[in-house]
Amino acid sequence: MRGRLRVYLGAAPGVGKTYAMLGEGRRGLERGRDVVVGFVETHDRPRTAALLEGMEVIPRKTLVYRGATFAELDVDAVIERKPTVALIDELAHTNVPGSKNAKRWQDIDEILDAGIDVVSTVNIQHLESVNDVVQEITGIPQRETVPDEVVRRADQVELVDMSPEALRRRMAHGNVYAPEKVDAALSNYFRVGNLTALRELALLWVAGKVDDQLDSYRAEHGIAGTWETRERVVVALTGGPEGDTLVRRAARIAARTKGADLLAVHVTSSDGLAGGDPANLARQRTLVESMGGTYHQVVGDDIPRALLDFARGVNATQLVLGASRRGRFAQIFSRGVGVETTALSGSIDVHLVTHEEAKKGRRQPDRSRAALDRKRRIIGWAVAIVGLPLLTAALLPFRDVLSLPSEILLFLCLVVGVALIGGTWPAFTAAVGGSLLLNWYFTPPVGELTISDPENLLALIVFVLVAAAVSTIVDLAARRTREAARARADAEALSTLAGHVLRGEAALPSLLGRLRETFGLDSVTLLERRSEPTPDDQSEPAAWRIIATSGQTPCTAPAAADTDVQISDRLVLAARGRLLDASDRRVLEAFAAEAAVALRQERLEEEAEQAKPLAEADRMRTALLAAVSHDLRTPLAAAKASVDSLRSPDIDWSPQDHDELLDTAHESLARLDRLVENLLDMSRLQAGALGLALQPVALEEVVPRAIDDLGSLRDRVEGDVSIDLPEIVADPALLERVLVNLMTNAVRHSPAGQRVLITASWHDDQVEIRVIDRGPGIPREYYDRVFQPFQRLGDRDNGTGVGLGLALSRGLTEAMGGTLVPEETPGGGLTMTVQMPISSQAVTA
Repeated sequence: MRGRLRVYLGAAPGVGKTYAMLGEGRRGLERGRDVVVGFVETHDRPRTAALLEGMEVIPRKTLVYRGATFAELDVDAVIERKPTVALIDELAHTNVPGSKNAKRWQDIDEILDAGIDVVSTVNIQHLESVNDVVQEITGIPQRETVPDEVVRRADQVELVDMSPEALRRRMAHGNVYAPEKVDAALSNYFRVGNLTALRELALLWVAGKVDDQLDSYRAEHGIAGTWETRERVVVALTGGPEGDTLVRRAARIAARTKGADLLAVHVTSSDGLAGGDPANLARQRTLVESMGGTYHQVVGDDIPRALLDFARGVNATQLVLGASRRGRFAQIFSRGVGVETTALSGSIDVHLVTHEEAKKGRRQPDRSRAALDRKRRIIGWAVAIVGLPLLTAALLPFRDVLSLPSEILLFLCLVVGVALIGGTWPAFTAAVGGSLLLNWYFTPPVGELTISDPENLLALIVFVLVAAAVSTIVDLAARRTREAARARADAEALSTLAGHVLRGEAALPSLLGRLRETFGLDSVTLLERRSEPTPDDQSEPAAWRIIATSGQTPCTAPAAADTDVQISDRLVLAARGRLLDASDRRVLEAFAAEAAVALRQERLEEEAEQAKPLAEADRMRTALLAAVSHDLRTPLAAAKASVDSLRSPDIDWSPQDHDELLDTAHESLARLDRLVENLLDMSRLQAGALGLALQPVALEEVVPRAIDDLGSLRDRVEGDVSIDLPEIVADPALLERVLVNLMTNAVRHSPAGQRVLITASWHDDQVEIRVIDRGPGIPREYYDRVFQPFQRLGDRDNGTGVGLGLALSRGLTEAMGGTLVPEETPGGGLTMTVQMPISSQAVTA
């Protein structure tokens, strides 16, 4: 039988997952279980090492790789020992080449197959699915990863968590890293923001694991009811244009509860919610996924039940539906999907969202069509044809009781109802048919079409006229409603265009996409004439080129479009999909004018981008001339004055004065040499012509040389670099230049009597070199400005150089594949951190 795997998942390094694993092992020993330690890394933490005392530890397997000796987990020894439980640390560890398996999780899998239970540990940053997110948060890539599925298959996953403040206090007390590494860790990887983000990632991942376990439990036990353990919002899409509104409303509902899931579902059926526009569904699916939701499609003839079955299957808590577009009379025969779903929803909350179909993807009906749709007219005809005989049959038994005016009023009510449902012609037909039935069955002489009483004749004529008038008014009202909706849609389209301009969304694809969605077109294309117009260029694709397009099958010439708008002599907006009415062309022309403005803006921005390097070069040249006019002349004048004094035959210099003048000349010329060298290197960096000689470099060799290069300033710098650091990849000469510039800058801004500290530490695959001063520091908003060349950030001392030191240092560091970032020194001051990659030889070693 396969063993069981328990994983302690750490939110960050140092939260205590190894300590928790060893504590679990000790509790197992106390309960009489056979527990051994397969592999545990204490990282020299006293409290962790104390837990190992008295526990059986399987000897590690020794491997030699590239001349270095490594100790790895001995899988065969653990299997041969056959304990009940094996404690194996660092699930994501990569084994040394030559090991039995490439990854430790594969070693653990083999041990589990042998029937041994395993307790292991892993940090959230080592999970494959969040590896890129962690790198974006911390800026440090994680080379060692483990597939999420390996951890998800674990029988138990326990989160080991700690608040960022508590973890930082723990580090400051020396319980995680050695004291010399604490400052670097606290100000880099272990910032409060980084730890908070990693903590949230861990919580979300574990929540997903728990969610999977809950789904499995519900499935195994046949539980169909909703358990409100986590908010899930399901939005039902019909394929109509109102879906965009529903998706956004559902997303807002989900956003009110942090961590809520958004799911969209479309029911495929022969009626009801089915039969939607595929283009609308495709767009709405993209919209859902852009908001972090998922799209699903199910099949069901009973749409309300299909929706609720899906919602209960995903343990949803809320369901969002569009309000029914059915009329009140139509709802007499069927309650509609929304009402039916609400009645059957049980514990699921149902939101009926109102919407206006004309807002997006609208297709204007032809004006020659009747004001009411075909379905309503059919129902009107049916009510007229069936209702007249039924009403007549119902009134015949009361013919001797009711008077003719009362009977006329009842028929008039029927005609008004037909008019409200089916419009003019069904109502007019009902009026004529009703007058004939009244004449035959209820007007003396009964059974004949003659009318003996003139008053009855007048009553029937008024009946017909009133019925015709009511039916006409109803039809006219429906027409006015349609025209008002059309005008409102046009106004909203223009409002969308105005908002597009005000928000600065001038990108042509965005503008053309809005136009295509507004009118439900297949494609919208902006064409530009290639050459001077000719008589045949309207139909010749070679005479036109596509500037921007939205949709499928773009037009290659105006002649291929269903509708085109001439913007200028050289620009045409071509639309394909359907012919647009005259009123639609007005809106189309407004969009076309904005497209021309957007194109002009894009081209102006391109010209500005092309001119930017020239302007930058001119600014740089002006700044250089202004900066070096004094800074080149000052050391040159000092050196010249010293040499001239020494050459003067009129003065007999003492040996002490002679040496002092030589030192002044030497320092001035050295300063001048550094200045010229910095200028040359900066120009090489900007031209991309800097020569690099990257090689493995030992920091314990480079840092002392850099301190010695400081000359008289060397006594103000204190180095604290461990000899145990791995080699980094760098150009030794350039790295030394970077450190000299940084230390010189730090010394210049440090108070008298305060030393500049240079330290180094190792984190994952990078070494961090930190130059720490206790000077006034700089505000965070100026962190980027300090790296701009030819400025000193308010420093008025013209003798301090042209302001190239930090700019050159960052450029040289990035050229070698590293980074240079400023940070605030705890207690006041500025810390410059150089991050350099570790040599591949050091990594494999």
